[in-house]
Amino acid sequence: MNNIWPEDEIRIERLEIYAYHGVHPKERRQGQTFVVNATMYTDTHKAGATDDLSCATDYGAVCMFIDKWMRENTYQLLETVLDKLSKAVLLQFELIHSMDLEIRKPEAPIELTFSSVSVKVRRGWHKVYLSVGSNMGDRRKYIDDAVEALKAQQLIRKVKVSELIETAPYGYREQDDFLNGIIELETLFTPEELLNVLHETENAAGRERKIHWGPRTLDLDILFYDDEVYRSESLVIPHIDLQNREFVLKPLITMAPELRHPIFGKSVYQLLEELQKKQ
Repeated sequence: MNNIWPEDEIRIERLEIYAYHGVHPKERRQGQTFVVNATMYTDTHKAGATDDLSCATDYGAVCMFIDKWMRENTYQLLETVLDKLSKAVLLQFELIHSMDLEIRKPEAPIELTFSSVSVKVRRGWHKVYLSVGSNMGDRRKYIDDAVEALKAQQLIRKVKVSELIETAPYGYREQDDFLNGIIELETLFTPEELLNVLHETENAAGRERKIHWGPRTLDLDILFYDDEVYRSESLVIPHIDLQNREFVLKPLITMAPELRHPIFGKSVYQLLEELQKKQ
């Protein structure tokens, strides 16, 4: 797996919180007891080796944060509470890489005998590699501005950029040379949500789609999203043509030479070697 989630766990079980969530107005007005279970995945090796509190996640602080967040916010659906709360925890506590979060509702307004109803989700940070390129105007500024725009996104962190390389155009040849590179980041966005962010960033740079593979102020493509294999009408991951693009593979090996393609089972370094042998 390209981005292995840590296996160490911190568990919070049966945290009782009185809060104001529910579809019925009475639930949001009068409130009720909710029971929270959380399993947080992190790496405890450094904390265990050093006994240094700064290397550990304060589970007491996590409990207080969850309690405060649930009391200060109000939503109709447990699904909404879980999605927003899990992301809030992951943003607040940097050492937590991912988490399973369950909220039980023992006092749900159901006219039958039951113990509780619950909804459970898993959320976490995902390692992503993007290609970035420009061959119009101030190419470096378009790329620099795109990087800053990604850094400004709340659900994106740890943005790194490879060295940029000058390359001949790919596909449509009647255009200027490109400045190309790779962006590495972690995100809480889903693949489709991230694609929308990239399109917004391209649009802000004045990107126009007149000619396939034609000139562009800014081009941002998702290459890898963890080791996921994903396909929809608008998006294919891993990028369907990255193994044929030297301008992608060359800067990518400077950041992650052993990154392995989940379909081909080959590292980025191997893919570049094979491509260069064909040329």
